[in-house]
Order: sequence, then structure tokens, then C-alpha cells
Amino acid sequence: MVVQGEPLSPVARFLLLTAAFVIVVAGMKQAASLLVPFLLSVFIAMLCSPLLSWLRARNVPSGVAICLIILSVVLAGIAVGAVVGGAVRDFNNDLPQYQARLQEMSAGLVEWLVGMGVNADPQQLKEVINPSVAMKMAGNVVAGFSDTMANAFMILLTVIFILAEEAGFAAKLVHARGGSTGALEALERFSKVVNNYMGLKTLISLGTGLLAYILLLIIGVDYAVMWAMLAFLLNFVPTVGSILAALPPTLLALVQLGPFPALWTAVGYLAINTIVGNGVEPRVMGKGLNLSALVVFLSLVFWGWALGMVGMLLSIPLTIMVKIALENNESTRWIGLMLGAGDESAAEDRPAS
Repeated sequence: MVVQGEPLSPVARFLLLTAAFVIVVAGMKQAASLLVPFLLSVFIAMLCSPLLSWLRARNVPSGVAICLIILSVVLAGIAVGAVVGGAVRDFNNDLPQYQARLQEMSAGLVEWLVGMGVNADPQQLKEVINPSVAMKMAGNVVAGFSDTMANAFMILLTVIFILAEEAGFAAKLVHARGGSTGALEALERFSKVVNNYMGLKTLISLGTGLLAYILLLIIGVDYAVMWAMLAFLLNFVPTVGSILAALPPTLLALVQLGPFPALWTAVGYLAINTIVGNGVEPRVMGKGLNLSALVVFLSLVFWGWALGMVGMLLSIPLTIMVKIALENNESTRWIGLMLGAGDESAAEDRPAS
């Protein structure tokens, strides 16, 4: 990079790249309302891509195969919307009562702490101990995802065009790169990793949601189907998703049924997340992502801030996309390696250029 024939110093280059990054991130945040449906379309298309290839391999015409896939997605969306939509609506109607009850219980806890000699301002304690916030947050998460899916027609239309374009995209990419297959190999590697991750993660999340639903039905917690949907969605969120999914139903069990059912709810969620998160998921998914734990957490924070709830759900695939793009360029390959988990074999695997 040069300016008037003079190469930029490392500091000037760093500042220029940092400024460009800030501008791109600011533009991405401002355009979140457009980016989120598009990104959802891309990842839905990537999930459907193996099924499309399977249908084509059995001599099903591309148009018919795409129609079958879209019809399946639409029917699944209608079924989920019909089941969860009513529960979300009823929960939002009952939410003020639950919040009032939680505030009463938290006020009683504050009075007990003050009576035990806790040296603190009671008003500050009430602000700190306010469990009704978690209940409201749960409703906002589900409602926010529902608002995003309000663009379902545009998302499905984009998915159709992406799937229709898939057949000739590889040849066009190679031609655009002057016959070089490096970009195509990087794209195939990215598609393989993301397809594997999203497919397995979806099945594991479905299992988590089903176990949560059975648990809440046994205990008798209201809106079990909505909390199961929340557990399914937040299982895509690394590190903190399982904790966030357990808080609202536990608080509702406390308000609705009392301390012991709330305790059983918390223990049940802990058991589910321990079995699934520490037992099933590592065995099924392995360590194929090659992302460090710090990068996983920071990607959750960054994409959640930039793109909202959908950004949190897609934080891992988006970070994998950035990592592979960085590794595919010799000048930025070291950044991609720094994002990894330190797997020596992965570090030695140099991508084609």
C-alpha cells in the first residue's frame, strides 16, 4: 500500500486498516435490518444445500427439488408459528402479573437481607435483585426472533434464488478468478464446516428443546412449549445460551409453583445441559471448528451487538467465515491462525492460494 509513491509505515497502515474496520462495522450495524434477513437466507440455503444435492443425485429436476425443499420449510415454519405463537401471546398478556409477583418476592428478600444486617441501601438492593428483568428479556428474545421471521416471504424468496444459483456458481467463481481454484476450495471448505456444524447443532438443539419440554411438563410449569423453543434457539448461542434459557422457566416455576419446583427446574436444566453440552455434543461434533474459547465468547458479544439476536445465533458460522477468509490470504493468514484453538495439525494445513 503506497501513497504518492511512498510506502505507508506500519503504524499508518494499522491506523488505516482500523479506520476501515470501524467504518465497515458501523455500516453493518446501521444496515442490520437488511443484513439479518439476508444472512438468515444464506444459512438456510446452506442447510438445504445437502438435501438439494441428494435430490439431484436421484434425478429429481432442480426446480422440483427446490419446490419440495421450500414447501418443507414453509410447513415447518407454519407448524412452529401456530404452536409457539399462541403461547407467546398468552405469556405477554400474563407477563405484568408475573413481574409484579417477582418484585414482591424480591422486595421480601431485600427486607430479609436488611434485617440480617446487610449494610446496603434497600433501594439499591431492589435494583440489583430484580429477577423480573430476566422474565421480560425472555419474552423479548422470542418476540425479536418472531419479528425477524416476519420477513419470511423475502427470506424464502432469497433462499430460492440462492439454491437456483448454486449449480453454476462454482464454474463462475473459477472463471472470475482466472482459472484459480483457491477461492473455490476455500468456499467448499467453509460450506462443509458450516453445513456440518449447523446440521449437527440443529439436531442437538432439537434434542435439548425436547428434553426441556418434557421436564417442564412433568413439573407443571406454564408455557412449556415456549420455554422449549427458547432452549432450542439459545442452544445455538455458545457459552451463555444454556444459562439464559434456564433462568426464565426457573423464575416462572418459583412464582407459579413455589421454591421446590423452581429448584427441580434448575436442577433439571443443569442435568440436560451437562448431559448434552458435556457428553453428547463433544462426542458428536468433535473439535472441527478450531476456534479458541476466547474467540467464541468475543464473537458472541460482537455479532450480538452488531446484528442482535440473530447475530448471536449465527456468531459461530460468521466467525468461521471470517477465519477461513483470513487464512486464505497469505498476508492475513496469521490472524486466522490466531483465531484458532491452537491445533497444530490445523496450523500446518495451509490453504490453497
